[in-house]
Amino acid sequence: MTDTKLQPGDAAPDFALPTADGGTVSLEALRGRRVILYFYPAAMTPGCTKQACDFRDSLDQLTGEGFAVLGVSKDAPAKLAKFAERDALTFPLLSDPSLEVHKAYGAYGLKKLYGKEVEGVIRSTFVIDADGKVELALYNVKATGHVAALKKKLGLA
Repeated sequence: MTDTKLQPGDAAPDFALPTADGGTVSLEALRGRRVILYFYPAAMTPGCTKQACDFRDSLDQLTGEGFAVLGVSKDAPAKLAKFAERDALTFPLLSDPSLEVHKAYGAYGLKKLYGKEVEGVIRSTFVIDADGKVELALYNVKATGHVAALKKKLGLA
């Protein structure tokens, strides 16, 4: 188990993960575009729903600025498909049940939950530049208000 955290300038770990709709998305295929990659604990929970809907509601602006938005959780593609359908999520939701990609990004490990230290998904967001380098690495983000804060950091607010 690693507690490695990515820093701006690091090479973003490559991945190819299954999507809610049965496809596969790889970081390599998105070279040339900036990518917002966010990790969330579980589909259809209140905080994760709020965060996903905030990304959905900002998607036109983000894609208009050249960003691809990807959400990653350990949920199976079938659950992700229900989540996408229920909340009209139009960006790819990726399944990482092995947590391999979570761990590569430092988005899984020890965290505080209700004052106790537990092992789990660390709500995190990464902005990856067109060359595959980390621009921003944000760990332990809050579900509510995160997208607005991210847009501000990106100069889009």
